[in-house]
Amino acid sequence: MRTYAATGRRKTSIAQVRLSSGTGHVMINRLPIEEYFPIETYRRDALLPLDISKTLGQFDVFVNVRGGGKAGQAGAMRLGVARALVEYNEELRAALRPAGLLTRDPRMVERKKYGQKKARKRFQFSKR
Repeated sequence: MRTYAATGRRKTSIAQVRLSSGTGHVMINRLPIEEYFPIETYRRDALLPLDISKTLGQFDVFVNVRGGGKAGQAGAMRLGVARALVEYNEELRAALRPAGLLTRDPRMVERKKYGQKKARKRFQFSKR
């Protein structure tokens, strides 16, 4: 039984994904996916690569995820699963690439600047 591993990142989240042949069990930080992602949208987003490549019941997915919030973690898991699938079968790249599942989302939070309230918001200007 071969295992396929990959890492996905999104915002400040990092997901280490392992795919092994199985029946479709998904464990995230040793919890079932239903417990870890109670919101259906995050579950669907995280498993989108398996859905598009039509390999939904073929693999058991084990994920260690840390950092960020639930949305970022789901995005990181999505990229990790997609990369692991390409490692399993290079021909799946043709299906995953047009869906944008192999592209790392580079958007990060802009840092706060000194003399300002937030990254771009200024303190209120007073002429007098």
